[in-house]
Amino acid sequence: MQSRSVKAAPSAVKPTPEQLRAAQDTTIPDITGPGLRVLFCGINPGLWSGATGHHFARPGNRFWPALHRSGFTDRQYRPDEQGALPALGLGITNVAPRTTAKADELTAEELRAGGAALRERVLRLRPEVLAVLGIGAYRTAFGQRRAAIGRQPEGIGSTEVWVLPNPSGLNAHYTLDALAAEFRTLRESLDVGA
Repeated sequence: MQSRSVKAAPSAVKPTPEQLRAAQDTTIPDITGPGLRVLFCGINPGLWSGATGHHFARPGNRFWPALHRSGFTDRQYRPDEQGALPALGLGITNVAPRTTAKADELTAEELRAGGAALRERVLRLRPEVLAVLGIGAYRTAFGQRRAAIGRQPEGIGSTEVWVLPNPSGLNAHYTLDALAAEFRTLRESLDVGA
């Protein structure tokens, strides 16, 4: 499926229904840079992200609070501050680049193709850790049907691979505290290895 870009709404402004409709099937740029410690990888951008141009932008998404509560950041960043992450050694990408209202709108083929493209991206960027945020998407994208949350036995090149819970507010399996605890386990493993 061909993706297109759309003019983003300012982050502080709630996207209009028209902007959200226009954001369907668009893409937003990755947040990367040299020397990343962790490249966080969402399943795919949602419509709020497509409309604003910011990752994890929908109110109720718990990525930004979990990042702070786990100790990755000294304060809770807003989605429109995502550009500050590479200076902290953090980046953001997605398994599938196409924006959708819900991740279940993606096909297994899109996730597998996204997994192949993600491998190439990781080999090029060489972060210390790739942290995929969503067990189901990871299992499909990487053909690892028995994968569990946490560090994975196989990396990509020199990059460790971790799977963390999906921070979407729709993921009722994890409270914010439980989500932050999983993020903290990853952060503490980096501190031990440093």
